[in-house]
Amino acid sequence: MRPPTRILALDQLLAERAGGSPIRVGMVGAGAAGRAIALQLVGSVPGIRLVAIANRTVANGRRAFAEAGDPPVVEVSTGEQLDRAVAAGRCAVTADASALATANLLQAIIEVTGTVEYAAQVVVTALEQRKHVVLVNAELDATVGPILARRAAEQNVVLTNTDGDEPGVAMTLLRYLRSLGLRPVAAGNLKGLVDHYRTPETQRAFAARYGQNPQKAASFADATKLSMEATILANATGFRVGKRGMYGPSCADVREIATRLPADEMLAGGLVDYALDAAPYTGAFVVVHEADARKRRLLSYGKLGDGPFYVFYTPFHVPHLQVASTIARAVLQHDATVRPLDGPVCETMAIAKRDLRAGERLDGVGGFCAYGLIDNAEAAAAADALPMGVAEGCLLTRDIPRDTALTYADVELPPNRLIDELRREQQVAHLSTATSREP
Repeated sequence: MRPPTRILALDQLLAERAGGSPIRVGMVGAGAAGRAIALQLVGSVPGIRLVAIANRTVANGRRAFAEAGDPPVVEVSTGEQLDRAVAAGRCAVTADASALATANLLQAIIEVTGTVEYAAQVVVTALEQRKHVVLVNAELDATVGPILARRAAEQNVVLTNTDGDEPGVAMTLLRYLRSLGLRPVAAGNLKGLVDHYRTPETQRAFAARYGQNPQKAASFADATKLSMEATILANATGFRVGKRGMYGPSCADVREIATRLPADEMLAGGLVDYALDAAPYTGAFVVVHEADARKRRLLSYGKLGDGPFYVFYTPFHVPHLQVASTIARAVLQHDATVRPLDGPVCETMAIAKRDLRAGERLDGVGGFCAYGLIDNAEAAAAADALPMGVAEGCLLTRDIPRDTALTYADVELPPNRLIDELRREQQVAHLSTATSREP
């Protein structure tokens, strides 16, 4: 008789890996988010070792390692050199992200630049080299996540957004609730501020206080990052938005969201949305529906309210900590924390932040020119909407009034961009899939 199969939980699997075969990870990007991840992964997480950082300014990669405990570091330029450094017990820094993709000793790559075109090149190369990819990059995922996930599946590797960012927090909770036999009908973020007209200048002091890039900080406030994260969650759940930009009701407490979203729309297929200025002020929520009166009585006894809609929430999101769980799940269990189901369900559209003039060149996510708003993919396609993720570098061919959605007809795209090729590939793949499902 065979002995029973030994099944280990994730913490146990990592503990075993810590004994001599840790997951070796490379990271692309050494800004504020990258440095925070390095601080946690260098020496703190059993079974995972951050051994390489690629950054176009190599000194920033060295800084990340120095602030994380100052392990021995060597600069490399190829995957072969990186492998030799790691085999010798050193960490590696490089200006060329392809060195991480071609290194044999790395199992996973974390993409944390917040760029779109550059990140697309990094991720495509990593997938071609059969590396698992963890995206701490809502900008890229919201724009071409569906086609990148398809490419990852073709290579039998995992592409995933990360736990700790709100889509991953919400999806982890949602999957848990489904495993209990509950029916999720809405999910989303808790948000403290939405002001479409915030710019790098208005956010400069805030960014300096927390060591952030002012343009990145502006994207947090102007709804672009919120919309991109909701797009990622929509693509992973199949939930849609009730209107462009979502409802975003003001709530004193997140549990109020159960009665502040339209019941018929939640029951018709699910909503992604957000609660504005709601305690506990951070994290993510999932709304479930319970039709059975007997079960509702038990949920009421459990202090969850009278129903039939109930709110479950996670009162924290800490990307630099929770990314470790996503890495482990991807490498050890071949499980994506959050990834698209198929083609895009929602898109994040570029909206003029001010009156724009013909001849201006758009400055992208968090800039002075445009903010992003989520809409359903069908509506975005019908409007020929310009995705916020491809806006950077586009040249306006006509005047655009403030708060007007930009379209492809309004701009000239920069030449020879991979992101535009991926968008076209994503559209063709989605159309072919939709056609094959028609009766």
